Amino acid sequence: IDVWSDLVCPFCHVGRRYLDLALADFPHRDEVDVVWHSFELDRNAPPVLDGSNTARVADKYGVPVAQVEEQQRQMANAAAQVGLDFQWEQVQGGNSYDAHRVIHFARSKDLEEPVTRSLMHGWYTDGEALGEKSTLVRLGVAGGLDEAELRAVLDSDDFGYDVREDEAMATEIGISSVPTFVLDQKYAVVGAQPVEVFRNALAQVWEERGIEPQQREAGCGACGCGAGGCGS
Repeated sequence: IDVWSDLVCPFCHVGRRYLDLALADFPHRDEVDVVWHSFELDRNAPPVLDGSNTARVADKYGVPVAQVEEQQRQMANAAAQVGLDFQWEQVQGGNSYDAHRVIHFARSKDLEEPVTRSLMHGWYTDGEALGEKSTLVRLGVAGGLDEAELRAVLDSDDFGYDVREDEAMATEIGISSVPTFVLDQKYAVVGAQPVEVFRNALAQVWEERGIEPQQREAGCGACGCGAGGCGS
């Protein structure tokens, strides 16, 4: 399963948990590899965006602030039902390029999962700004990375190629919103779909293994931050 996501996309956090829950009771779980790919919703964003993230999202997609606030509350409720704590009023926007580089560095050290959890919890629950290098160092070290090595990575452009390669692949296959889950290069589940959608997709793809790959959607499409995902 190839997944494109952005660390500063709340739907990606919920979608990740839904996929984990679906895989937990999938009988062939040990034969499924999940590869996470980088995706930036706003490459041109400064390290930290001032002001209300809710107002910024409303302006970006041309919808009332009240509508976005209600959407955020609903997302927080949905997150709580699967053990996540989404503090949407504290969320800080900003550039996620360096955060994605940290994830690729962590993967090279076999620490991708704990470092990703640390960064995601920092942004999603604690209101951390993932565009600040000092924050990335602190959260990366909390996930198990060596501080000196991590600082050296952030002071260079190491693993930047990996980020751009992921994004180029997304462009090549037509991914424009996240999260997007591509199963066996055949089906795309777009957005933070219910656990049952992932269960059905897993079962269907497993049954059809060996058929010539052809990407088809196995869930509802996403259109901006409001249909289960965030569009760039």
